[in-house]
Amino acid sequence: MNADLKTVKHKELTSRVIKAFYAVYNTLGYGFLEKVYENALAIELSNLDLAVKQQYPIQVHYDGKTVGEHIADILVQDSLIVEVKAVKTLGPEHDAQLLNYLKATPIEVGLLLNFGPKAEFKRKAFNNARKNI
Repeated sequence: MNADLKTVKHKELTSRVIKAFYAVYNTLGYGFLEKVYENALAIELSNLDLAVKQQYPIQVHYDGKTVGEHIADILVQDSLIVEVKAVKTLGPEHDAQLLNYLKATPIEVGLLLNFGPKAEFKRKAFNNARKNI
């Protein structure tokens, strides 16, 4: 095993969420709106005894002032942001959205989960030492 994989932050948690993602995908398949998948995933994660917060607000600051708010789909265990998509394929704009959520919060790890025609996921991390929060 690669040494980097042994030290991946929240590796066990992200593995559990990815497993839940595939359980939902295999049950519901492709074609629903994102909210349906978000709700089903929240149920699946709760069934795994994970703390889940849906529609988690994220404050965006500039020059010490709040300039906006974004809403992340799911926060798991207060340490993992999960962004749910139902698109043909994940694009750079989805990566940027999740990375911006990570930059704006003390949360360092996030998952993009796509319930598109082909199930796909991406894991993103942004170390707190690099943030201005």
